[in-house]
Amino acid sequence: MCIMMPVSPWLLNNLSFKKMYLTVLAIFELGTLMIILAPNFPIALLGRGLEAVAVGILFPSYQSVLMTITAKEGRAEVMGLAGLVMGSALACGPIISGIILNYISWQGLFWFFLLVIALIFVSAIFNMRDVMERKESQLDFISVIYSLSFIGLLYFVNELGTKQLTLPLYLILVVSVILFIAFILRQFRVKDPLLQLRVLKVANFDIGVLLTGFAYISLIVVTIVYPLYYQRILHVNPLVSGLALVPPAALLSILNLVSGRLADKVGFKITLLIGMVMLVVGWAILFIFSYHLNVLGMILIACIIEGGNAFVMMPATTMGANSLPENMIPHGTAITTTVRQLLGSLGVALAMIIIVAGGHTLSEIIGYHYAFGFFCILEIVGLILAIIRS
Repeated sequence: MCIMMPVSPWLLNNLSFKKMYLTVLAIFELGTLMIILAPNFPIALLGRGLEAVAVGILFPSYQSVLMTITAKEGRAEVMGLAGLVMGSALACGPIISGIILNYISWQGLFWFFLLVIALIFVSAIFNMRDVMERKESQLDFISVIYSLSFIGLLYFVNELGTKQLTLPLYLILVVSVILFIAFILRQFRVKDPLLQLRVLKVANFDIGVLLTGFAYISLIVVTIVYPLYYQRILHVNPLVSGLALVPPAALLSILNLVSGRLADKVGFKITLLIGMVMLVVGWAILFIFSYHLNVLGMILIACIIEGGNAFVMMPATTMGANSLPENMIPHGTAITTTVRQLLGSLGVALAMIIIVAGGHTLSEIIGYHYAFGFFCILEIVGLILAIIRS
């Protein structure tokens, strides 16, 4: 997915958007069907890979298209609507999957995906139009090869929190870092770079990328760490821990639309400050009261954190895009989504490292206490960035 995200600007500039969209849906359908019919794990993993190819193209592309076809003064509300849809998926996912898995096998969940995407595919045939201006260029295959470094970096980061470092892991890290540096240098040297990294010279865009990354770290860490806390510290069953994630996700969905309208009315700075304060307060409460929490208290705190996310992630993404020329928006969106994915994985790995390290002391809950404090400090840094935004 991280490899396909940087390729998405080239695809938007060189292919018919409608044909690309339909092709992406077809790839997702093929991957899903392979998972359903897979006779073994490698085939299922290949199907999952095809789904990742589709999502890696679609995730930054839909944001680029929305911002391209929307006037600058209305983008925050439109992106808020997009955030509402994404938040709804987070809220409905545990419920739908729980219902399906309660009555039929795990393949039934993928049959559901297959049906939904098929309906979208048919609708797109009749309703989708080409809206992106094409600027044809050569695809830089060398940059694509260098972007394989993202796989190595993500793998190393994800392994950090699960096992001891070994020589093969160190070799993966070294090779990935070398390829990553080569990727960055090449983007400044070739005529038609895969990713136009020069947009990083725009101050507001840099701040937008970092803030959306910090917000995504909070979102993904809550999604991963909360169920562990529910089950290992509060000793509730997996069904309860999954359902407890629904109210915060529902609030995230609703507030995304509110934050978009607020950003259009009062500006990005106030909106971002509201969100960052909520993130800091949420993690601070978790840190201070981590030894005395129950399920209801955890849900309420998660509502504060995910509510704060709604006032930061999409508004920061929109703010960054608004600071770029129209032709650079696809590159900016691809950079934002790629960095967000890398930071999210790093956040989860750091959370696991801190929790495991703390768990080696007198009580397992100490690890969670330290982790909550770490992410509180991280979001304080984000709050400072939001305050000094130009």
